[in-house]
This record gives sequence, structure tokens and C-alpha cells, in this order.
Amino acid sequence: ATAVFVAAGGIQRVRTTAESHRRIAIVEVMGRHSGFIAIGASYGQPDIVLIPEASVDVGSLAGKVQEICRHQQHAVIVCGEGIKDTAGNFFGDSLRSSDPAGNQRFAGAAESLKHSLLDAIPHSFLRELGGFSDADTAIFTRKVGHTQRGGRPLSFDRYHATQLGYHAVEMLTGGQSNRVATLQWNAADLAFVVDDYDAGVFRDEWGEIHPRTVHPDLYDLDNLAITPTAHQYLQPIFNNAIGADDTEFIRQSLFDSGNLHDTYQSVNVKLQNRIEYLG
Repeated sequence: ATAVFVAAGGIQRVRTTAESHRRIAIVEVMGRHSGFIAIGASYGQPDIVLIPEASVDVGSLAGKVQEICRHQQHAVIVCGEGIKDTAGNFFGDSLRSSDPAGNQRFAGAAESLKHSLLDAIPHSFLRELGGFSDADTAIFTRKVGHTQRGGRPLSFDRYHATQLGYHAVEMLTGGQSNRVATLQWNAADLAFVVDDYDAGVFRDEWGEIHPRTVHPDLYDLDNLAITPTAHQYLQPIFNNAIGADDTEFIRQSLFDSGNLHDTYQSVNVKLQNRIEYLG
């Protein structure tokens, strides 16, 4: 919930610039091969949502962008970092490199998509959009980046992560292994419940764990938007994701005058001071 909160807020803020300057904004969010953060970012009201699970037809996308711009003189697109074209090529794989864990490194999906749109949309249209001297100015990109996974988690995440951690420890102390604590929505009780599964069900025949991907019922490929089914999926998570303590924390901590003269107290230092090495 916290990552979506940050992404949706980022989209809302970018909208101000896109609308006032009559530009096309492409906002890139995390998720690698999974589009769940991108569909959750629909709370920020982007005009177009692009997810890794649905290949991007640049020609069709360019047509839709022009249609939106004719109507409202700007457009906001949110894209997952793992989006790919109809040939199966990743937009964000320009570096052709891997991270320290050996995973494919995605860098610059939004920027790559921008160049694809510059090739597909007439430059005369882009220049006229905001009275620009060059078409490149008409499209700008932003990566929400590491802010999505940093800072204080929302109430929803703090509460349910604690439940999951507690259940995992219970299984360990009970002598169980190779099991995964999970969070499931119980529609009958209108509540989230903690459950667990054999870890083997998440692996393929070669032992590989694959990312959980967005179900086709949650995404409308024709309209490049989420579906009514996605609305039903998202609402139980986010209707009460923000607690009163979250807003109170922001009010009390962000502009605390002590922040101006006190240095940041790193949790790493605090942990190091409490570690006892056993010989």
C-alpha cells in the first residue's frame, strides 16, 4: 500500500506541471515484471496505464495520446518499469545488464517510451501542443524511484506485515519449514486473513520462483486502463490503508524544528550498538 500511496501522489503532483505547461508526462513506477503498483497508481488518475503483462503497441498508444491531448491539451501516462513492446523487447533494458542478485536490470523504460512516442507522433502536433520550438520538450519523464520503498509504511502495511511476521515465527517455532505466510482477502467476512502455503506451490518444475503477475481481468488492453474488477480488487486494500496516526506522524515529524539542527540518527548505528558477538 505504501508504494502505491507514493506513486499515486507523485502522479497527482506531476499532473499540475503537465496540465499547466500542456505537456505529456510519463511516470515510471517500480514492479519489475509485475504491474500491481502501476494499476494501484490509478488512484492518481493517470490518463493511460501501461503494465508489463500487456505488450505496448506504440502506434495505438500514440493515437490514444493524441486523442487525449486534443481533448485536454496534456496527458499523463503511468508505466511499470518492465513494460515491453509487441516484439517482446523491454523498453527499460537498454543497458543489457544485471543487478548484484543476477536479475535483469531495468533502467529508463519511461525515457525509452518517450523516444518511441517521438518517432510515432508527428512533431508538428507536439510543437503545437504547448507552443514549443522543438517536439522533444512536449514529452517529459519522471521516475518515482526509491521513494516508493522507503520511509514509514502506511497503517495497512505495518499492521499486516506484523501479522505475517508473527505467523512466520509461529510456524518456525512449531517445527514447520518450507512454508510461506500469506495474506488473503475473505469476501464473506470482508476482512484480510493470514494463511500459509507450502512454498513448493510458488516454484516451477525447475525450482524457479516467478513474480506474481496482474490477472487479465484487472486490465483493459483496449482502453489502456484498469477494469471494474480491478476497482473491486483495490478498494479493500486502500479504502482504509491510511490511518489517523499516519497523518498525525506527518504533521508532527516532517517540519519538526529539531530536524533543522539535529543530525539524522541512523538505525544502523543503533543496531550496531546493540549487537553482541558470540564466540
